[in-house]
Amino acid sequence: MRGIRRIVIYGVTGSGKTTLASRLGATVGIRWHEVDNLTWEPGWVGVPADEQRRRFEEICAGDEWILDTAYSSWLDLALGRAQLIVALDYPRWVSLSRLVRRTLARTLDGRPICNGNRETLRQAFSPDSIVAFHFRSFQHKRTRVRAWETDESVPPVVRLRSPRHTRAWLATLREPGHS
Repeated sequence: MRGIRRIVIYGVTGSGKTTLASRLGATVGIRWHEVDNLTWEPGWVGVPADEQRRRFEEICAGDEWILDTAYSSWLDLALGRAQLIVALDYPRWVSLSRLVRRTLARTLDGRPICNGNRETLRQAFSPDSIVAFHFRSFQHKRTRVRAWETDESVPPVVRLRSPRHTRAWLATLREPGHS
């Protein structure tokens, strides 16, 4: 990690990207950006694609940042400046069980997420739900991560295959000699 200051966390929905971005940022002292806060307005209004690109162009032009994911509509901006991709490539049961638990907890306690939006049971079981999105995007994201490992046109990839592997990798960054 020495000298690496621009990082994209990538993985399937529910894999723990935001949690890892927060922990990684605290560990290495780099500000992380929660992508959902930059792509959703109150009332679950999506930020138009051109405004998303403008926002991420500005972030990615900076000297240091961590993004907790990257959407296809501006992935090129992030990959064009990132120095490292940290990919969470967990088995489906891990990410899906995390996603379902998180979604149910949020619907029950009503905690606000991304700009004050709240998840509801109606949303959780709709065809456009985040759980449905997990099923629609899982294989594509997994295939992308694995292709990146051998693609010299993208930044180096640290592919983490389990939560235990992720915790161990993060712990190595806390050891003397890492910065």
